[in-house]
Amino acid sequence: MELHKITEDLSVAGQLDAADIPLIAAKGFRAVVCNRPDGEAVGQLPFGPIEAAARAAGMAVAYQPVPSNAVGDADGAAFGELLEELPKPVLAYCRTGTRCTILWALSQAPKQPINEIVQRAKAAGYDLTGLVPRLQNLFRP
Repeated sequence: MELHKITEDLSVAGQLDAADIPLIAAKGFRAVVCNRPDGEAVGQLPFGPIEAAARAAGMAVAYQPVPSNAVGDADGAAFGELLEELPKPVLAYCRTGTRCTILWALSQAPKQPINEIVQRAKAAGYDLTGLVPRLQNLFRP
């Protein structure tokens, strides 16, 4: 399990296993968000066992499945609302962490300079330069 810190309140990861949850809780995470639809890949662990493990560890959980090829602006806004509501820090996961990072970027585009969003993503290992025009359309200075 490789965690990528986006902000003080948000890290992202690839697919989790229920056995990862105690380690995640021990690292201080208070919530888990799944952005990967169940059944996206053969052999993928569904959200249910991860949700059960997170609840057993006293963590908040949210399921916001978003197909990787159909991440919409409304999905980003909904992700931002989850981040505001959930106890922090939050760990969001999908297949590789990219989708979660894109959702975060979309949620932040109306609020902060695009270059800062792209730099934070890059520092975490995600290249969002191809998303810049879309983010610029959302920016509201």
